[in-house]
Amino acid sequence: MNQPTLPHILVVDDHADIRDLLKRFLEQHGFKVTCARDGKEMKRLLENGHFTLLVLDLMLPGEDGLTLCRDLRARSSLPVVMLTAMGEEMDRIIGLEMGADDYLAKPFNPRELLARIRAVLRRANLMPDSQEELPERLHFDHWQLDLARRELVDEHGVAISLSTAEFDLLKVFLERPKRVLSRDQLLDMARGREAQAFDRAIDTLVSRLRRKLEVDPKKPELIKTVWGGGYMFSAEVRHDS
Repeated sequence: MNQPTLPHILVVDDHADIRDLLKRFLEQHGFKVTCARDGKEMKRLLENGHFTLLVLDLMLPGEDGLTLCRDLRARSSLPVVMLTAMGEEMDRIIGLEMGADDYLAKPFNPRELLARIRAVLRRANLMPDSQEELPERLHFDHWQLDLARRELVDEHGVAISLSTAEFDLLKVFLERPKRVLSRDQLLDMARGREAQAFDRAIDTLVSRLRRKLEVDPKKPELIKTVWGGGYMFSAEVRHDS
């Protein structure tokens, strides 16, 4: 019987002691781990190997983590957990805007990072024991969301890259069209309270989705803001299998 393939984590941090600690710890908990000290090494490894998730430090020599995350997200949906300076909420908000799926402030407990990694991989259906979703597509406006492939496709058949967090939030909206959903409800349904919750996280993800879905993101027609209430997905949604 073939052995299941271990999830492969790429850790990018310029501190050798942190890289060594995380490599040992994550390998003890069933992951394959490769480490990089900066963005240049990270890019080389991504070009030559297949990874399941990226743990990316914000402060790096040369290109910083935010720039690297933004550039990666433009061409890949690889899940990203970003490590930020303690207490820097704005860094976390910007990290989400750049496409990170989760964030963790330094200093951190490795067990908390392990929990975040597992949570992101579960949401992305990338854990070895995860169950595949049934092949189903949700149609709205001139878009199609393929739940099995976790892929957003436009009317011309062009796939649009979505981060794990963007996909999860869009799926929540499409499953509950024309309903006002508060930020707390959206956090519960899309992120499962597995990450530290704050209102701007949902606002940031909504802004990212609007930039990808709306004709004019400044005048959204699909994801409406309900003042004092939250958000509502206004388009008709059709299911097929």
